[in-house]
Amino acid sequence: MRLLPRPNVRSQPGDGFSSQRVIVFANQKGGVAKTTTTLNLGVAFAERGQRVLIIDLDPQGNLTMSQGLNPDAIERSMFDVLVHRLPISEVIHKVEVDIAVASIDLAGAELALSSLIGRERALAKALLEVRDRYDFVLIDTPPSLGLLTINAFVAGTGVIVPVQCEYLSLRGLVQLENTLSMVRENLNPDVRVEGILPTMLDSRTLHAREA
Repeated sequence: MRLLPRPNVRSQPGDGFSSQRVIVFANQKGGVAKTTTTLNLGVAFAERGQRVLIIDLDPQGNLTMSQGLNPDAIERSMFDVLVHRLPISEVIHKVEVDIAVASIDLAGAELALSSLIGRERALAKALLEVRDRYDFVLIDTPPSLGLLTINAFVAGTGVIVPVQCEYLSLRGLVQLENTLSMVRENLNPDVRVEGILPTMLDSRTLHAREA
């Protein structure tokens, strides 16, 4: 997969424009390397001198753990950003790359968000605080198409879909695209699928050869 180019227009605070790219890694099927892809691409961008923030929206907290952080011991996380409107800068840890962390509380975020006005836009509003600090924001989402993933779609400029080369994973792309179409129609007309990323390729299978 070709690395996305670095934004070449630097926005100024208050000018109403940002060149920031917000890339969402999504697939409602688990175990397709979303977290691995998010981390590796974030590190690759950072090594090229780009300013990168990775966000862990998965209650499992695997992206957070990949940076040596324990989700069970984190006091403030993306749960507080989404539900309590805590500034996102207060949950960013500077490790291998800057990461907005998950905690065990994130498992209850969708229920807590369901009663809030503007629940689908909570992440998009939170990211306004850091729109001039990062060239790329990469979001790892849970294996579902619930409110956490929808928040990511509403905040995103593009979506990359890691997909295992097997029948059930490929079939799930239709449901994901239907959800994304709903988001485009009602919440974020600009978000698009930027790529389908085959993962765990086994050249012995027919689906892998066709991919």
